[in-house]
Amino acid sequence: MNKKKTIPAATVNRLPMYLRYLKELAQKGDTVISSYDLAELAGGNGPQLRKDLSYLGELGTRGVGYDVESLIHQISEFMGLNKEQSVAIIGAGKLGTALFGYEGFAEKGFKICAIFDTDLQKVDQKINGLFISDIKDLERIVGEKKIEICIITTPASEAQKVADKAVSSGINAILNFAPVSLKMPDRVVVRQIDLSIELQILSFYKAL
Repeated sequence: MNKKKTIPAATVNRLPMYLRYLKELAQKGDTVISSYDLAELAGGNGPQLRKDLSYLGELGTRGVGYDVESLIHQISEFMGLNKEQSVAIIGAGKLGTALFGYEGFAEKGFKICAIFDTDLQKVDQKINGLFISDIKDLERIVGEKKIEICIITTPASEAQKVADKAVSSGINAILNFAPVSLKMPDRVVVRQIDLSIELQILSFYKAL
């Protein structure tokens, strides 16, 4: 069995948080961090952090802590972040174009190298130096640019169809902003982000 499949989802969710703070420490010139201090920065606790990092192997030195640069490398490699990854956006509406203009993706190693739409009035328009492509060209462009991940920002009614097309084009990782649950093969990883649901959850906690 793939070792990564045995790791709790909560641990996977925390690793990028650790990575963020480690990079901030490196930028400040810090070279060593204790498990307690790193956990405190990330809003957790020392035992939880040590358990999370144990999935990566034997890291850190008792009584000393973790080498910051080494831990950045270990987490990045474990998460598959040690190389630039090509990403496509499907849906050139307001959300899609806003995400395309977000510089934070590039800083984390994700290159938005294509944006697609079904609206022929949008196709061939240029945004931030990149032409919007026709969804009909998805398979060809995915192959040419070695795209591994796609972000879906289409209306709910279009999301399943474009997701199916993305998967048949070779995509196996999808970040879905459309307010609908996608039915995908087991080999395809889907992360669902529904902003309206998140606001409803906030509304509940706000009222406590």
